Amino acid sequence: MEKQIVILQKMIMTLLQEKKYPSLRDILVTMNPSDIAGIFDELDADRIPLLFRLLPKELAAETFVEMEPDPQELLIRGFSDSELKEVVDELYVDDAVDLIEEMPANVVRRILAQADPDTRKTINELLRYPENSAGSIMTTEYVDLRPEMTVGESILRIRRTGVDKETIYTCYVTKNRTLIGLVTVKDLLLAPDDDTPIKDIMETHMIAVGTHTDQEEVARRFAKYNFLAMPVVDNENRLVGIVTFDDAMDVMQEEATEDMEIMGGMSPSEKTYTRASVWDLFKQRIPWLMLLMVSSTFTSMIITGFETALAAQVALTAFIPMLMGTGGNSGSQSSVTVIRALSLGELELRDLPRVVWKEIRTAVCCGVALAAACFVKILLIDRLLLGNTDVSVLVAMVVCVTMAITILLAKVVGCVLPMAAKKLGLDPAVMASPFIATIVDALSLLVYFGVAKGLLHI
Repeated sequence: MEKQIVILQKMIMTLLQEKKYPSLRDILVTMNPSDIAGIFDELDADRIPLLFRLLPKELAAETFVEMEPDPQELLIRGFSDSELKEVVDELYVDDAVDLIEEMPANVVRRILAQADPDTRKTINELLRYPENSAGSIMTTEYVDLRPEMTVGESILRIRRTGVDKETIYTCYVTKNRTLIGLVTVKDLLLAPDDDTPIKDIMETHMIAVGTHTDQEEVARRFAKYNFLAMPVVDNENRLVGIVTFDDAMDVMQEEATEDMEIMGGMSPSEKTYTRASVWDLFKQRIPWLMLLMVSSTFTSMIITGFETALAAQVALTAFIPMLMGTGGNSGSQSSVTVIRALSLGELELRDLPRVVWKEIRTAVCCGVALAAACFVKILLIDRLLLGNTDVSVLVAMVVCVTMAITILLAKVVGCVLPMAAKKLGLDPAVMASPFIATIVDALSLLVYFGVAKGLLHI
């Protein structure tokens, strides 16, 4: 499929250069809006308006939604008022809200000016909801039915109003705006007859979210229940909108990207890598690098404090990187596992004792296995093959005992810190590598020199 898209893109570029616009249009109308939007990302700025104007009105609007903010802004600035109005009229309300949130103020004013009064009012209402809440990602374009309506009347209503709705498969039954049930198109088509009242076939046991529910929680419910759409209600259980599956997928991608960036030691960014400038990447990365550089001062202070011990047993120095690396990797394994479980809702704060106990047992198994392998490695490679006579059996014991204890501490720290962050209302991903690795580095050095002093008497 990807090869076919690449071939199509090359063909479109060739037709565009040769100015064969009718053939170009014939190809574009057969393509998915997302694939067309990908072509716009590869075009020079002066060719974007030309290619966009070749698209039929409905396809143009669908493609516009899928485009990156930069070509969107370029097109809006080049649109006449009538062209902009055509695009805005074809957008679903939630897509219009997403567009407005990405655009500068002067562009936003133009967009709102071309929207009809009802749409403008709805957009402003959605913009007032807190960022990253269900209200901020919902749409008000849904099919609502009344309980006393018949199946035939409901199907007729869907035919009359469905063209302007984002989804028509799931319809919501309301009474005085209060959500009392839902019915699917499948239920309507399979009903005994057209005179069957909606109240007799509607589902009354529903799962809904509030307008202020976090968008990540909304996405989790989509993943758990396999919904196509989810109703959003206010404090009085009045239906105010729905969140559709495509919006939930976008949230999942955004949240996963944000967690990966934080876990990698970067500040989250709303720009994709291709859109981000060097200055954007610098601002995203430098705060964490500064923090981690300063925090590494503690490990330097610990090593400095044990200079006398290292001078007495120089062989100990060679194993510091291995111990710090193993400890950091062990802590990162636990933290990533726990953070993922927290994000999926598999763990709650009350599970902390059970998690710690499981990680302790895992650490014992890992510690014993790695310590045994390390002991053999030190004696065979470091002492015999490399001929380092300073590496005695006692030194090997110091390294292996330290490794086992470090792994135990790292596993515990790796599982406790993310859950503690959750308790404090922070993103658990903040406590992932490399933050945990810095803490474990300091602990491993303290353990190392403590064990060395005890066994080697230095």
